[in-house]
Amino acid sequence: MYTGQCLCGDITFEYDGPLGPVALCHCSQCRRAHGSAFSASAPVQKIRFRFVSGEEYITEFESRPGKYRAFCSRCGSQLYSRVDAISGILRLRVGVINEPLGKGPSQHVYVGSKSDWFEITDVIPQFEKTERTNDPH
Repeated sequence: MYTGQCLCGDITFEYDGPLGPVALCHCSQCRRAHGSAFSASAPVQKIRFRFVSGEEYITEFESRPGKYRAFCSRCGSQLYSRVDAISGILRLRVGVINEPLGKGPSQHVYVGSKSDWFEITDVIPQFEKTERTNDPH
């Protein structure tokens, strides 16, 4: 069981399923949304994810047709993204999880559009775009 929350703590959630591979996404949308060199997220099964409190504070922004980025409307914390084409999966931002993950990132994706001010120095596989079809990163 994983639990998590936004920065202000008004939104809390539980997830009682397996956490998919953690991807570090370097695309320009993720960089802008997070104000950082990349986002860190993992796929989770929507059916096993539930809000404990604060669901009314979730705001979704459609960043491209059919793709939504969810955040807390009070503190701005990024929580997950989802795409209409993959309705049963959320990409949970792993930074909002309370517990240790027990694993590190498995891949860097969209390195073809990464920032010029961040150098990838690890040995994690890198992909110009992504290795998954319809990846909502």
